[in-house]
Amino acid sequence: MNEKRTLSILILDDEPIVSKRLKPSLEKRGYVVETFTESLEALKRIKERNFDIVITDLKMEGVDGMEFLTEVKKRSPETEVIVITGFATMETAKESFKKGVFDFLSKPFKLGEITEIIEKAEEKILSR
Repeated sequence: MNEKRTLSILILDDEPIVSKRLKPSLEKRGYVVETFTESLEALKRIKERNFDIVITDLKMEGVDGMEFLTEVKKRSPETEVIVITGFATMETAKESFKKGVFDFLSKPFKLGEITEIIEKAEEKILSR
């Protein structure tokens, strides 16, 4: 197997179950994963370091997902952002894509669906 760079993923979702389901599965695949349920904590973290992939919910207390992803892209335009939301509308999807989101996924989603999107984002990152 050729030497592959370990990608870092930040997951921000105010529902702990999302991170609980995703983290072990992604770590098994060799990603370095940090999870947050508080948007302000996650915001602090992205100011300390860049992540390859950020997975964020849109509707949260404090800083909402749109603000968060805007901040991520401002600090690190290379970061691929995947939006997950239970409140998907065409409007929010369009706005996310305008802000440079890699993909948009409605909740509830299957583990396989998000894993597929992460793998596509990884291909894009590694092909740079």
